[in-house]
Amino acid sequence: MSSSLFEIMELSNGDIVLQRADDEGDPLVSIRFSAESMAFLRGNKFDVARAMIEAGMEAAGDIAEQSREDASVNIDIDTHQVH
Repeated sequence: MSSSLFEIMELSNGDIVLQRADDEGDPLVSIRFSAESMAFLRGNKFDVARAMIEAGMEAAGDIAEQSREDASVNIDIDTHQVH
């Protein structure tokens, strides 16, 4: 992804979303809690959603880094010949 700024917002329907701050398009991530989980969270749904989004972004970064490393290994193997 580019160096866009992101924001976490609560929509009027109660969903928590991650979206680009400068974009009116669809959210990148949307989280909806059930009534049962809302009772359990006791008003802390925004904090929980933020933690979920942060963990997801960290995991996505780790996956992207691993993909780059895997691509680098494949390139190195392909460019060396064994005689």
